[in-house]
Amino acid sequence: MRRSLIWTAAGLLLMLATPAQSQTPAPQHDTTELAKQTQNPVSNLTSVPLQFNFNTGGDLVQRTMFNLNVQPVIPFQATANWNIIARTILPLNSFPTSNDTRSSGIGDIQEQLFIAPAKPGRVIWGIGPIFSFPTATAAPAETGTWAMGPTAVVLKMTGPWVLGGLVSQMWPMSDAGGDPETDLFTLQPFVNYNFGQGWALSYSPIISANWNAPSGNQWTVPIGAGITRTTVFNGRPMNLGVQYYYNVKRPDGAAGEQLRFIIALLYPR
Repeated sequence: MRRSLIWTAAGLLLMLATPAQSQTPAPQHDTTELAKQTQNPVSNLTSVPLQFNFNTGGDLVQRTMFNLNVQPVIPFQATANWNIIARTILPLNSFPTSNDTRSSGIGDIQEQLFIAPAKPGRVIWGIGPIFSFPTATAAPAETGTWAMGPTAVVLKMTGPWVLGGLVSQMWPMSDAGGDPETDLFTLQPFVNYNFGQGWALSYSPIISANWNAPSGNQWTVPIGAGITRTTVFNGRPMNLGVQYYYNVKRPDGAAGEQLRFIIALLYPR
């Protein structure tokens, strides 16, 4: 499995690096500017990111837990001064179980709603609620929890840099009974360096704390980085990327490392 992941990563990097006539950006698209918009969670850009996560190592040893997050982001103009950005996270999971079987299905769907200035200043920000719905069908992901809480993002663009962070906390509002419950804190700092023609180096680990877990098993802290490219293929702007993270802190039973591939369809206005 690990060898397959390495070959897949190498293939994606080769695809990113290989110039093709059909990938030449159309004159109306500035790929560097589009890249910066994809790095801004509250930009005025409609996108449909597909995030493929392969989790292995650690207590999973050589088994792999697969997660595909479908994350459509749709901005709306509420007034002349304010935008609302709707960000949905639909997880599709496949867990390794005993006897070489797997448990697959969707996870709990999350919805983030950001209110952000339509004409941001030097510091860009957004704030709003986040909701989690008990939609999971794969047994290892079932929580039975209706949860909600606040979420916020702040960032700054300076030259080729896009720097910021996204934070959220969900508390259980109603639960079907029994563990696990959704009581989750998430912090995602991001550092992006754009060096032209849609290429960027990215650091965006998802640090989380599951307050429902026993003491000593609450935090997941990954370190790592990746590379992305925003390009145009047959007239369709898109963002492609590969990232690798290693969990320096993780709960018992969790994976030790993650390989992430990103394909995002972009719909600039």
